[in-house]
Amino acid sequence: MIKQLGVIFSILLAFIIFINPAFAIEPLDRVEITNPRLVNSFGSQISNQINVNQQIQITADVKNNQDKTQTFVYIVQVKNQNGVIITIGWISGLLNPGQTFSPALSWAPKISGEYTAEIYVWDVSEEGSTKSWQRLDALAEQVSLKITS
Repeated sequence: MIKQLGVIFSILLAFIIFINPAFAIEPLDRVEITNPRLVNSFGSQISNQINVNQQIQITADVKNNQDKTQTFVYIVQVKNQNGVIITIGWISGLLNPGQTFSPALSWAPKISGEYTAEIYVWDVSEEGSTKSWQRLDALAEQVSLKITS
């Protein structure tokens, strides 16, 4: 009798842990974006105070929190102090389970001012052998980085 109760308890515990949606990863927690920063062409971190026409890389650490491979697109948009988008760029790739990757996109300010770089990581649906931007799905909360030139 005690053995049967132990088996039933084990089955119930497994059901609660593995099937209950409360233990599932939330949509915006599938990937984590941390440590947004500016780096030079050698990957060394630099100050957020840069010169006009100085080529910099906008990067962050992107970690796949899932136990499955995840396709992604890393998007950076830079806005001026008026909220106008100055540039937007992206890199697509694949993250293995638990992998951390630090993609970077180049940018150089043309005039002095205050800028905000917004970093997004989205899932892009695939249809056949081509990627489609018809259905975008955020994998993490966006992060921002202030830049002065």
